[in-house]
Amino acid sequence: MCTVVIDVPRESGRPVRMLAVRDEDRNRPWRGLGGWWPDQPGVHGVRDDRAGGAWLAVDPAARRLAVLLNREDLSERSDDEVVSRGGIPLQSVAGSLPETPTTRGFNLVEVDADGATVVEWDGLTARRTRLAPGTHMIAHHAPDDLGTPRIGRWLEDFRRAGIAEDDEWWGPWLEVVAASTADPSASVLRRDAHGGLVLESLLVCAATVGADGVDVREAVLSEPGEWDPALGERLRASAPVVPQ
Repeated sequence: MCTVVIDVPRESGRPVRMLAVRDEDRNRPWRGLGGWWPDQPGVHGVRDDRAGGAWLAVDPAARRLAVLLNREDLSERSDDEVVSRGGIPLQSVAGSLPETPTTRGFNLVEVDADGATVVEWDGLTARRTRLAPGTHMIAHHAPDDLGTPRIGRWLEDFRRAGIAEDDEWWGPWLEVVAASTADPSASVLRRDAHGGLVLESLLVCAATVGADGVDVREAVLSEPGEWDPALGERLRASAPVVPQ
């Protein structure tokens, strides 16, 4: 299951900062940040090649970003009655997210220049929560759910670490990510078995969304599910695919 750490600024005019970790089957084909959707030419994102949708999508002109996390589906719908979740981030940045999605359950983190919203869909009910100023974690339940081991163990550490006041603002957060790997049961970087599949942390994205523009960078982990000491360097070296 994926993890998002996000900071909503307390001061007007400062940008939202987000660190997102993508967990997926390492054998499922995907593409990194790029403009992969001809019908949405202004949108960039991380593309799932099997279904054609996005894990993360961003429309820089609209100052909108959306990232998708799977969660349990409580409905009794068959596979024939649902569509891929990958269309959800693309609909979100286009401002056309349906009130009743025809997908399995998900958490969607929507970011704009003014803040962030979490949409929770469990297959039966949709809930929208506008995040208060401060640092939050989202995984596969409600925002800041302390019953999720990685959130219960590390949320306060992310809050205490804060954000660096330079271009490499993600540095203190990556230190917490590195520390979390000492406890595999609560690590931010994951290697979990689900229904016969092994889902592993593959990719980290760092995003800034504010009135002045959007900056999204990516770094692929050298070994899925394991801490990579070069992660920060790789984020720094990654030219912002979506420039300000």
